[in-house]
Amino acid sequence: MNAADSSISNSLTNQLPRDSTPLQPKQGRVQVTLRALRHRNFQLFISGQLISLIGTWMQTVAQSWLVYRLTGSSLLLGLVGFASQIPVFLVAPLGGIMADRHNRHRVIIATQTAAMLLAGILATLTLLGVVQVWHVFVLASLLGVVNAFDIPARQAFLVDMVGKEDLMNAIALNSSMFNGARIIGPAIAGVLVAKIGEGWCFFANAVSYIAVIIGLFMMKLPPRIYQRHSASPMAHIIEGFRFARETGPIRAILLLLGLVSLVGMPYTVLMPVFADKILHGGARGLGILMGATGVGALLGALTLASRTGVRGLGRWVALSCAGFGVSLFLFSWSRHFWLSVALLLPVGFCMMLEMSSSNTLIQAMVPDHLRGRVMAMYSMMFMGMAPFGALIGGALADRLGAPVTVSIGAVACIGGAIWFGMYLPKIRVEARQLIVQQTVDGTEPS
Repeated sequence: MNAADSSISNSLTNQLPRDSTPLQPKQGRVQVTLRALRHRNFQLFISGQLISLIGTWMQTVAQSWLVYRLTGSSLLLGLVGFASQIPVFLVAPLGGIMADRHNRHRVIIATQTAAMLLAGILATLTLLGVVQVWHVFVLASLLGVVNAFDIPARQAFLVDMVGKEDLMNAIALNSSMFNGARIIGPAIAGVLVAKIGEGWCFFANAVSYIAVIIGLFMMKLPPRIYQRHSASPMAHIIEGFRFARETGPIRAILLLLGLVSLVGMPYTVLMPVFADKILHGGARGLGILMGATGVGALLGALTLASRTGVRGLGRWVALSCAGFGVSLFLFSWSRHFWLSVALLLPVGFCMMLEMSSSNTLIQAMVPDHLRGRVMAMYSMMFMGMAPFGALIGGALADRLGAPVTVSIGAVACIGGAIWFGMYLPKIRVEARQLIVQQTVDGTEPS
């Protein structure tokens, strides 16, 4: 263990939240992998989110199939993806300010309640048989605005629940839960859509939000002092952007995330095209394909959860990005359904390993008072760039076909991984210094 790792280890021992139980000196692999669950608040968060996210993934698959059924257009699939995620790019800086200056717990309760109401409206319109494509566009856009406030607050709230010692594990377990839901939700949605239609998937999603809202209300959080700020919200937004721009490791990670979201992630928007026209699997096949990506992503998140330090995560980011590109390229040219399912396993594994490792590194390097704003920029790169990719991907797929579009994005991801790997030695020292500094500063309650 080098001096930096020793400093991190020593300073972290004093950072347990009040609701946690101490780790024993010797822990088995399962206990290490699940160590963030010793915090009661995180247990409530995970259990509620798991139920809610199953519903969310059901709605995601059903909504894509609904738009495709109504229009048969790859372009409109891309446009719906654009409408649902462009608000994250535009509004996330305000969400970051909200997460840094206000009670994150209350912000999340408000956003989850709003999301429940929007899902209920979509379910009602669909079950009554009056839903039109423009309804989907409007509701998807409104949900994007909700997510712009929800994502930065939820990411920053993790450290409030578990402290910095278990933050990396909490991020990984949160990703595991997210992708566990990705396995179950699409599979259920594929059956329900084929049997009784999309509306009941939307209804199930609306009901599922009750679980996470109840869990949030049951939490017992220590009082937190929120400082009064004389500076304007715009000045605080600029402060967050300046920190990310001038901090080499965070800037590089965010740029790579933005690239992958722009050119790699549109494959999810085009999945109904692959499921129907290319692999001839229909709605049930779409659920299986999405579920396969979720299985791979779950394995990737659990792999990260089994780690106990951040050392070497930069290499993981580069290698997983390259693996994502290679696997996605092979998937784009597969014409056999079960081969495509198998190829989506490494696609999901590498995608989640890159995203979660990036999240962990950024949260380890960012000061607490900037956490919400920097996580807003993470949201802008991770989700905010995706709508541009969905729009471009949908347009290209209409002209070049879905396989060519996805393969072009895959090659670009491989190029981004090579660039990041070559740039990594230049930023490694600065990254270590930032991690040590934030660990030492974090000994006071957050």
